[in-house]
Amino acid sequence: MRAVFAGMFTACAVAGAQAQHQPIELATAPGRDVVEKHCGICHSLDYLTINSPILDRQGWTSEVNKMINVFGAPINPYETAIIIDYLANNYGARGDMGPKRDR
Repeated sequence: MRAVFAGMFTACAVAGAQAQHQPIELATAPGRDVVEKHCGICHSLDYLTINSPILDRQGWTSEVNKMINVFGAPINPYETAIIIDYLANNYGARGDMGPKRDR
């Protein structure tokens, strides 16, 4: 009986760990490649989906600028604008322009 329980526990633990490590598929839209290139270097891209209900364009602008000015993210001004537009249009809190996501 212990062997059966141990096997079931191990199977559940492995399945749970795999579920937590599913790759994030970002919305297909202009700027996605720039976001994946810069944002995914320092943190998981699920940060974007976790914060999407609370960050509007102003919030994403602040977050991106914080990554550059506080944490030293090497993002030039042109790419900064692309990242902010992508995040606000695809992961902005309701009320921003454009569709929430294409998923």
